[in-house]
Amino acid sequence: MDSADRIAVVLFNLGGPDSLAAVEPFLLNLFSDPAIIGLPAPIRRLVAKIIARRRSPTAREIYARIGGGSPLLANTEAQAAALEQSLADVGQVRVFSCMRYWHPMSDAVAAAVKSFDPSCIVLLPLYPQFSSTTTASSLKAWQESARMVGLAATAKVVCCYPTAPGFVSAAAILVGRGLAEAKASSDRRVRVLFSAHGLPKKVISRGDPYEAQVRVTARAVAMQLGLADDEWTVCFQSRVGPLKWIEPYTDDEIRRAGRDGVSIVLFPVAFVSEHSETLVELDIDYRHLAEKSRVGCYVRVPTVSTAPAFIAALNDLARAALGSAKPVRSEIGARLCAAADRCCINQAA
Repeated sequence: MDSADRIAVVLFNLGGPDSLAAVEPFLLNLFSDPAIIGLPAPIRRLVAKIIARRRSPTAREIYARIGGGSPLLANTEAQAAALEQSLADVGQVRVFSCMRYWHPMSDAVAAAVKSFDPSCIVLLPLYPQFSSTTTASSLKAWQESARMVGLAATAKVVCCYPTAPGFVSAAAILVGRGLAEAKASSDRRVRVLFSAHGLPKKVISRGDPYEAQVRVTARAVAMQLGLADDEWTVCFQSRVGPLKWIEPYTDDEIRRAGRDGVSIVLFPVAFVSEHSETLVELDIDYRHLAEKSRVGCYVRVPTVSTAPAFIAALNDLARAALGSAKPVRSEIGARLCAAADRCCINQAA
């Protein structure tokens, strides 16, 4: 890239309501997504309205516990600022935050990117593990918005990076600190729980590689820390509704730790920013469950957020995408998911 090139990097994230009044419309946007509820559009919209109305009182209570809104946008903007600074030598770089279900969403961000008039765009999800419900959904929304505003600049997509060295190193440093804290607080054995947001099993059965990539991330971190197989496990949180979700469930693993008489170090392996599911579900609800279950010690490890190694990983991914002839690449260029995983957007060999 020439130093005069104008480069836009778009960081994709879920988004969250910025006020209690925004909770219901945020939920409506979420459940209106065909990647979340796969019904015909008119029926999906009706179902989304019903679900959003029913869930909004409980959700408002959750957000009230963390100041009345989600910190996700602020966290993402901090990551964007750090990444932009690290890419300053590449050209005229601007990093944009793009949320899927609350502002700023793809229509506004695509218009802002067009105004910036870049020669190239890097689309970089803050979802290290690929899923049809996160990365693919965000990319689809972006592509539609880019067409609407006439954004014609070449776009390079990073599809996934579950074992990117900087990401794994940042996670290992944080988990290592958690292990030290747990061992200093209790003489019990310690078990690391790598907790990720769950998905219905039917999503995985359709070929979504998310679960497999979560497990790959956890194993990479465990190996860097030298953990034995019986010292860590992967589990899944945040299940809702009557469907069967991927297991084991995080709350069940906390109860098992209590029965086994071990302490817990819990790391949010699929979240790179703090939000309601870390600050409420993990910090408050699961901590209370751990106390009830007589877990020796419960240490919740923070997300990688703006850890230097993680920002370095995003930097490496963006530079590799800019220098690649492929429109879509994983952390290694070729696809990381199995050929049978139909949801993968990277069709490289």
